[in-house]
Amino acid sequence: MKLRNILTVIALAAATTACFKLDKDPEGVLSTNNPFRSTGEIQNYVNQFYETAVRTQDFGMGGGNHIAGSDTYSDNMAASAPVARINGALSAGNASALSAYTRIRNVNFLLSNKDNCDKTGEYNQLIGEAYFFRAWYYYQLLRDYGGVAIVKEPLDPNLEAMQVGQDSRTAVTDFILEDLDEAIRLLGEKNNAASMRIHRDVARALKSEVALFEATWEKYHKAKNDAFYDKSVTDAKIREYLQKAADAAKAVMDRGVWAIHNTGKPLNDYRIVFQTTNLDNNKEVLWYKRYDGDQVGNNVDRYLNKGGGGVGVTSSLVNDYLTIDGRPYSREARESAQAVYGEELKPTVRDPRLSQTVAMPGQVLRPDMPEGMPAPPLFAEGHHHSTTGFAILKHVQIDYTGNLEAEFKGATPAIQFRYADVLLNYAEALAELDGAGNADRIVSALKPLRDRVGMPGVDFDREYNTDADYPFKGLDKYIQAVRRERRVEQALEGRRFYDIARWAAADLLLVGWTPQGALFTGSDLPTLRPNYSELVYDQPSGNNLFLTGSPNDARRFIVPIPPGTMSGGYKFNTGRDYLLPFQQRLLTLTGNQWQQNPGW
Repeated sequence: MKLRNILTVIALAAATTACFKLDKDPEGVLSTNNPFRSTGEIQNYVNQFYETAVRTQDFGMGGGNHIAGSDTYSDNMAASAPVARINGALSAGNASALSAYTRIRNVNFLLSNKDNCDKTGEYNQLIGEAYFFRAWYYYQLLRDYGGVAIVKEPLDPNLEAMQVGQDSRTAVTDFILEDLDEAIRLLGEKNNAASMRIHRDVARALKSEVALFEATWEKYHKAKNDAFYDKSVTDAKIREYLQKAADAAKAVMDRGVWAIHNTGKPLNDYRIVFQTTNLDNNKEVLWYKRYDGDQVGNNVDRYLNKGGGGVGVTSSLVNDYLTIDGRPYSREARESAQAVYGEELKPTVRDPRLSQTVAMPGQVLRPDMPEGMPAPPLFAEGHHHSTTGFAILKHVQIDYTGNLEAEFKGATPAIQFRYADVLLNYAEALAELDGAGNADRIVSALKPLRDRVGMPGVDFDREYNTDADYPFKGLDKYIQAVRRERRVEQALEGRRFYDIARWAAADLLLVGWTPQGALFTGSDLPTLRPNYSELVYDQPSGNNLFLTGSPNDARRFIVPIPPGTMSGGYKFNTGRDYLLPFQQRLLTLTGNQWQQNPGW
């Protein structure tokens, strides 16, 4: 495919108006025609990408790269209204601009002019960062759009060059991995995250993520013979990606620098990572963004420090945590524990990561309320409302002394990559390659995650869930185990939707699924807060609580979304919604040589 000026095409198509000129140097960055004469100029330029190529920590439920609130785009969390993408409610007319191409152009501008500078000092490090960022932007496009155009140079507009097609998703993946290999070659090694800049192990971590993402996307969409996989992909190519994922993760592990945060406090060591403002010397954190709550802050505490946030954890997630002895949480055990609210969350009963993710009764969420939260605020105004009765604890800085009420004054850190992510990528790649043959290595990789919280090591037979209502009951036991471990360890970190998408599992996890929360009728929950007397349900109108079943049922669960607004559960369209649509304008500008994504 011709590479001349393709970026111009995409950026023009992505712009909201046609007046954006791409035949100029990037605005607001450099005005010279002979840029990058020093590493100082390069560093100042590269710094812009640290604002746009990171997962942001805020309580935004807009999907994308938000962290704390984005699992509403999955079966882990639910707000009071269905999220459009997983409810099949998006339209091609509302397709977003491909803004990543503007950023890709800016990276390409640097890479095209990098030889103006003497290759001394931090030159290799900074150019390695540039390759990393280009890979990151393309990865975002791959996840949401599939095959797009690969662009390496920022050239001037040309009508003929606009008449180009798109590259396959396999070609895009290979290009991303090549950029990451170059980043790995150029970047320096770090032993902690204090610099808050990209280093070699961060690039390796992203390489393992990208390769695992594409391997499993191709494997599982190909198995369903749907419209979303690259029809030219071979099983050998899929195995190649899986091996690259495992090798990249293993390279991080073999350095012996990083470790799971474990101070011997199994009831706190997992949670504390996500609330610690300064993670410079935390050996689990490879890269993070720090917020000071003053000049740079976020809204996580503001939304979550009273147990609400206008969201809640679903029973689907709660039920997936193993028991404390490492067994599936059976229906019989659930029904017994649910009679007393919070009993099923106890670390003496379940994997202690659960009680460090979901707040138990009496949990302190803010220092000016030392008595703790007796039960979630099912009846509350504004953003302090809990939709499911399972309140979020993970990400809440329970001892934060900053401004707890003002906008963007929180300091919850934005962790980009931690060592746990690397171990999970490694374990899943091994399970996909040969679970039985790699069983010991999988157990060894996941052991630090289990050890931190005092859980027994992985036993594939003991924890294999064959319950009739378990979505992954038919999976290979090795793959089932690593998928559950991933869900539990990375819960509420904004990663779940893309796992569902790459596993082609929306038919099992989203289609027709109605989110549920805690047991209400049939438990002691209705008695735990005085203002629960103001809850209204089962009335013709004016309800502020919705429950499963009918008034005479002995057991009724909280339903976060009013049933009338989502009859029959989520309406995710498996023939369309795995990818987002392209703007029609882009298709026209490329002479209709780009194909609209399936179903749109």
